[in-house]
Amino acid sequence: MEYTTLKNGVKIPMLGYGVFQIPVEDTARCVLDALAVGYRSIDTAQGYFNEEGVGDAISTCGIPRDQLFLTTKIWISNGGYEKAKASIDESLKKLKTDYIDLMLIHQPFNDYYGSYRAMEEAYKAGKIRAIGVSNFMPDRFIDIANFVEIPPMVNQLEVHLFQQQKAARPILKKYGTQLMAWSPLAQGKNNLFADPTLKEIGEKYGKTAAQINLRFLIQSGVVVIPKSTHKERMEENFNLFDFSLTEDEMKRLEEMDLGHSLFIDHYAPEVADMFVSAGKV
Repeated sequence: MEYTTLKNGVKIPMLGYGVFQIPVEDTARCVLDALAVGYRSIDTAQGYFNEEGVGDAISTCGIPRDQLFLTTKIWISNGGYEKAKASIDESLKKLKTDYIDLMLIHQPFNDYYGSYRAMEEAYKAGKIRAIGVSNFMPDRFIDIANFVEIPPMVNQLEVHLFQQQKAARPILKKYGTQLMAWSPLAQGKNNLFADPTLKEIGEKYGKTAAQINLRFLIQSGVVVIPKSTHKERMEENFNLFDFSLTEDEMKRLEEMDLGHSLFIDHYAPEVADMFVSAGKV
């Protein structure tokens, strides 16, 4: 495993396991499978409604808590200081842990400044080891980074071969903020798993297109959290640390960036309406 160090000194694995869209009834089994493969970083969220399954898995896996890295996120409906504060304690309860390694504001909607203050307070109290944001595009990120006491240590964004977040990266670097990728395999969109360039490079190393994509991101300094419900695919996604891409190969892959989302435009009014509605549920 390779690691990076956040600006407060906390180490985070470059590869983790994400549980987005994993059904509640399957979460514990999937997390236990991932831990058996070797993953030690698990990414969940209040809005995934499966924190309990993650908690069940980590409480029964037999792995010491200090060898695990748990990430969760405050959902829009828990926005604001009081609701966020209560939701942090609820997440701790569901995850069956005394502390959360990384907590993020899931989306830049509702009173996320109040939510962030609650996270800062929990961070100072030792309930959270690192804090940050998710889906904060450069404009929102610059704003919050300049008007909070503890600037975000992480920003989790859509990052994969076709959306490399080139505009956001220098801004995050300026603030010492680690880029973390959700959907690092783009859910196979744009024919990623059969992409000719990825397959060509993969043949050289005996790797799949998916593995080349993930290795590219890690070598670019991006923390990745691929998701799968199949143990054999978890093993494939984990097997990334016995090779390195050359400088020329990295440049070829950097040139494949499309510069836009394959999922959602966070600047679109209809997207804002969708998230605002979700936050009122």
